[in-house]
Amino acid sequence: MPYLGAGVHVIIALFFAVHAVRSGQNNYWLFVLLAFPFLGSVVYFFAIYLPNSRLQRHARSLASNAVKALDPTREVRDAQAAYDYSPTAQNEIRLAQALLANGQAEPAFRHFEASMKGPFANDLEIRWGAAQAAYQASQPQQALQQLRVIAQADVHFRAEAVGLLVAKAYAQLGDQEMARKSFDFARQHSGSFDVMAEYAIWAAGQGDWQTANALQAELNKAMTPWSGQQRQLNREMLQRLKTAFATQPK
Repeated sequence: MPYLGAGVHVIIALFFAVHAVRSGQNNYWLFVLLAFPFLGSVVYFFAIYLPNSRLQRHARSLASNAVKALDPTREVRDAQAAYDYSPTAQNEIRLAQALLANGQAEPAFRHFEASMKGPFANDLEIRWGAAQAAYQASQPQQALQQLRVIAQADVHFRAEAVGLLVAKAYAQLGDQEMARKSFDFARQHSGSFDVMAEYAIWAAGQGDWQTANALQAELNKAMTPWSGQQRQLNREMLQRLKTAFATQPK
């Protein structure tokens, strides 16, 4: 039995040693794990493995979401206070991002615009934030303008998300022909669940049930292997699809 226990310690230590190598940890961890299998494994688990594990990240995510649920405007208040105290470009960007996350699209867009007049004029992440804020503020022309600049600067930057927002911005603008072409382009170059879902929702809204139903069939096929957790993570999109297809004539 003592030999069995020692063997388990060594196996666990070897598992963590492989993890250390694959995750690029310092080489001294290999010495610690192999020289002191039991104690080294315990130390490695709490010092390295647990903080970087999915469980730990999930716990942090749950904690963050709980804070947001209890006090949804906290980050906006903190960002506003930081900007009022020191109106730097960095603090303005933080405020813009906080406002956008809180659904305050119009002031978010103003702050994104202002922040792009300084040292962050060529920052594509800031311009992407401005495009999202403009779209959410029902300013599709402004959104498309930001998206064109992004595409000209780097056609690969957030390609799927940018292509999808282009299609949605054209739809919001009322140019449904360009919206369809943009949705088709996004689908051909991505074909992700989100792209097909947004395309299906748009097609249903246009009364194009042939396209909508064809996309729905593909979506149902893609969802076949989904777990309950995956459906829960995508519940908002699934509800939007259900609402869109509820208007289909019998």
